[in-house]
Amino acid sequence: GFRQIALNKVAVLLLAGGQGRRVEQLAGERHGTCCTVPWYVMTSEFTLGPTAEFFREHDFFHLDPANVVMFEQRLLPAVTFDGKVILERKDKVAMAPDGNGGLYCALEDHKILEDMERRGVEFVHVYCVDNILVRLADPVFIGFCVLQGADCGAKVVEKAYPEEPVGVVCQVDGVPQVVEYSEISPDTAQLRASDGGLLYNAGNICNHFFTRGFLKAVTREFEPLLKPHVAVKKVPYVDEEGNLIKPLKPNGIKMEKFVFDVFRFAKREEEFSPLKNAEPADRDSPRTSRQALLAQHYRWALQAGARFLDAHGAWPPELPSLPPNGDPPAICEISPLVSYSGEGLEVYLQGREFQSPFILDEDQARE
Repeated sequence: GFRQIALNKVAVLLLAGGQGRRVEQLAGERHGTCCTVPWYVMTSEFTLGPTAEFFREHDFFHLDPANVVMFEQRLLPAVTFDGKVILERKDKVAMAPDGNGGLYCALEDHKILEDMERRGVEFVHVYCVDNILVRLADPVFIGFCVLQGADCGAKVVEKAYPEEPVGVVCQVDGVPQVVEYSEISPDTAQLRASDGGLLYNAGNICNHFFTRGFLKAVTREFEPLLKPHVAVKKVPYVDEEGNLIKPLKPNGIKMEKFVFDVFRFAKREEEFSPLKNAEPADRDSPRTSRQALLAQHYRWALQAGARFLDAHGAWPPELPSLPPNGDPPAICEISPLVSYSGEGLEVYLQGREFQSPFILDEDQARE
C-alpha cells in the first residue's frame, strides 16, 4: 500500500463533501520519494459553494489547491407518494442529489477519470463523510486489494446491534452485494447464525477501493444498469398560496443510487464511528463521534507513554478499557498531520505529563 502511494498511484475521493498529507509523508519516508495523494471531493449543487468557501477559509488545510478537485453530482426531482412532482417554489421543482451512487455519472460528467489518468492514479480510496475514524488512503486496505488483484473492495465491521443503520455485505443469488439497511426487514435483521451471532453481520461502512480501470468500465458500460432506490424523506414544499412548508414527517420520495451497487460487476475495525443523527440522539451523533475520536487519541497517547493530569492536577484512574460512551479520563487530540494511526508519537509523548485538555498539532510537535 505504501509503495503504491509512493508511486503516486493512489487518490482519495470523498462522498458528500480527511486530509492526505500524513499518509503522503509516511509513504515518502518508507520509500524515499516525494509523493502526492490527490483529493477528489464530490459535492452537490447545494454544498459546492459552502464546501469550497470552507476550504479557502482554512487555506486548503495546507494542501496544494491543485491537488484538491471538487465536482458536482447530478440532481433528481423529488415526488410525492402518489408520484406528483414537489415544488420548492411556484416556479421551481424540488430537486435532490442522486445519492452516493451518483458518483459514476459525476465522474463522467466532469472528466474526473481523465484527470486521474493524467496524474498517474491507478487506485482510488472512496469514503463517506460521516465516518470520523476513516483512514484516508489506508495503505493496508489498498495494499491488500492490490495484492489480491481486486477490481473493487469494501471494508466491513461487525454490526453492533440488529437495527444498526448500516447496510450488510452478503450474497444475493450467489453474487456479492450490499443490501441497504432501509431495505432489510426487521425480522431478517434479527436472524441469528448457529454461533448465536447475527446472520447478516458484515456491516458496510462506505469505505471502498476501486481501480481506475474498473471505474472507467462502470461509467462507460454498467452505470445505466444501476437501479434507483427509494428514500422516504421530509421535503420542503410550497402550498397553493405559495407559502413554504417544512413538513414534520416524511412527505415525499427522493430517488438515489448507491455507490456499492456496482460490486456485482466486479470480476472477482477501530475504523468506524458513524455520524448520522443530530443531537441529542444517543447513537451516531456528533457527540458520540467526538467521543470515539477522543477515545482513540487517548489510547494512542497512553500507548506512546504519556500520562495526563485532570483539571484538578490529579492523575485520572487507570481503566482496563474505556467505556463505550462518554469522554475518556483525559481529553487529548492529535492532529492527523502528526500521526496517521498512532505511529511515531513516542518522541513527543513518552515519559511526559500533560494537562487535560491537550492538543498535539504540527506547531506543538516542532517545539
